[in-house]
Amino acid sequence: MKRLATALMLMSLSAAAPPQTDDFRHGLSHWRVEAEAPARVTVESGVLDIDTPEGLSVWWGEELSGPVAIEYEVMAVSAGGPNDAVSDVNAFWMATDSAAPGGSPLARPRSGAFAAYDALKTYYVGIGGNRNTTTRMRRYLGEPGNRPLLPEHDRTDPAALLVANRWVPMRLAADGATVTVDFGGKRLFTMTDAAPYRRGWFALRTTKSHLRIRNFRIVPLGTGH
Repeated sequence: MKRLATALMLMSLSAAAPPQTDDFRHGLSHWRVEAEAPARVTVESGVLDIDTPEGLSVWWGEELSGPVAIEYEVMAVSAGGPNDAVSDVNAFWMATDSAAPGGSPLARPRSGAFAAYDALKTYYVGIGGNRNTTTRMRRYLGEPGNRPLLPEHDRTDPAALLVANRWVPMRLAADGATVTVDFGGKRLFTMTDAAPYRRGWFALRTTKSHLRIRNFRIVPLGTGH
């Protein structure tokens, strides 16, 4: 009984763990940038600004353990800049690298080119990809060149695409076998994973675009959420 009580207490503490947050007012110390070409990644007045001519990933520096949700607001900027394409609000989550110590993608930095991430085991979403014509969710298998795409995870309807200069809430969750993507307060995708990725790292991902991020937080999911 004592052992059971201890286990229940630990579960309760885990469920009550506070969110990790970044208000983007204290630099980029929590993040690691991998850029295919020179890019501008800055923080100012509570906003992370990403302006890049090529592929770029911005990794949160700490490992995540599920069940967990990653929440933030994102804007695809269109203001006449050279990279203001309104495209590619993308992300990796629960990402691990089998060839790296501890599985950390940060232990083996990459070039920022999209294909360089094929060897990860991770969930991926690309909202407004291919110049805002596709929105897709994938489960990477850790095999270069193999990024499976199920028909139900490939959308081209306007409701799943980007609108310029609008702040939109985004939520990525890994809750055991249930993996979800919410965008603009609506469910874009639900994946049931028989062998879920229960730990890993998170990255914001984009290519040739100008994005802004604010109100970032990582929320442990407990029972009854």
